[in-house]
Amino acid sequence: MTDGEAPGPAIVALGGGHGLYATLRAARRLSSDVTAVVTVADDGGSSGRLRSELGLIPPGDLRMALAALASEDPDVATWTDTLQHRFGGTGALAGHSVGNLIIAGLTEVLGDTVSALDEVARILRVRGRVLPMSPIPLAIEADVVGLESDPRVSRTIRGQVAVATTPGQVRRVRLLPPDPPATPAAVAAIERADLVILGPGSWFTSVIPHVVVPELSAALEQTAARKALILNLAAEPGETAGFSAERHLHVLAQHAPDLRVDDVLVDSMSVPAGSERDHLCRAAARLGAVVGYADVARNGTATHHPGKLAAALDQILSTALLRGNREPQASHTGREPTSWQ
Repeated sequence: MTDGEAPGPAIVALGGGHGLYATLRAARRLSSDVTAVVTVADDGGSSGRLRSELGLIPPGDLRMALAALASEDPDVATWTDTLQHRFGGTGALAGHSVGNLIIAGLTEVLGDTVSALDEVARILRVRGRVLPMSPIPLAIEADVVGLESDPRVSRTIRGQVAVATTPGQVRRVRLLPPDPPATPAAVAAIERADLVILGPGSWFTSVIPHVVVPELSAALEQTAARKALILNLAAEPGETAGFSAERHLHVLAQHAPDLRVDDVLVDSMSVPAGSERDHLCRAAARLGAVVGYADVARNGTATHHPGKLAAALDQILSTALLRGNREPQASHTGREPTSWQ
């Protein structure tokens, strides 16, 4: 996109980790007005250490989002690589990401995380913005079954890493403290958005947390934006082991019963034709959504391909999601629409 060209539609992507990274790499192909709203409950690795030692919002997922939106100019690429670099060795810095330390340092110098993120975004020439979903660090608490001899007995598990790796089955998650505040700029971004994207990502620890922050949930319910939910390519070991695509939607609806979504985007190969698609269609309808299938995966992997995902999102943006036998329309950007099945 050249100087003077319109930035494109306002896109907001909510999530965390590698799932949000994939969404942002796709969204940046459609617009330079992209806002990432990032989970802040990580308690593992470098982020967990900085959170525990300094009382800061865990910076790791925020750093990943900045890297996803960073300029690809060669002089910026060195900064992006450095931001993502992780120290080796066995000393006090071992395992820390350089970017995590920079965000932590800037937060202390500038006085708040949003200002720190905006400063790093300026250095990386990010055309968009990265925001924490809440101005305070949060913790995830889950009700988990299957950890006791009686499969009906539920145990409470606390902490993002513990929830993500539990051998039991997660039934429900909460945030601590309860009813946390949302970052005001994140709420404003959702309110003015043309497209809001939720997912893919760790369902209970990266996706659902957004819909249990009251102000974010209210903004998602009230925004005039088109809302798209991107399903994972496969269930994740631990928190969603054994989950069908339909089950993912039921769990989301359980946590946010008033949330309505326009589109559910599913990889063509991840849900076979037949009864499973019928069940998924009915579950989506309860959210107010239609299901669209497209090839959005990197060949032979369980990760999303940025170009393929961008093409599918482009059709959603132009409200050309295929329904039944309806023919896809031309993309609003002039590119050929993706092939829908």
